[in-house]
Amino acid sequence: MKKTYRKHSPAFKTKVVLEALKERETLSELAQRHGLHPTQIAAWKKEFLEGAEQVFSDGPVVDAKAHEQEKAQLHQQIGELTVTVNWLKKKLL
Repeated sequence: MKKTYRKHSPAFKTKVVLEALKERETLSELAQRHGLHPTQIAAWKKEFLEGAEQVFSDGPVVDAKAHEQEKAQLHQQIGELTVTVNWLKKKLL
């Protein structure tokens, strides 16, 4: 039998983690209410707390690798457009 995995939205994960942080219910009770496993909630809670310091960091959180890829793509596009403009200028003369 093949297992199917559910993908939960960030909003749902945040809601569950905030409820877990309030500690009004045990992880088992929360898990049962939301149809999850307690270890899943614990993992989300740990991930949430590890990333919490980014909320108060200076400036936006930027993925450097993605930024460099986008920059390279834009430079390539500028080069292609420059070649096209120069070709069109020669055709008009």
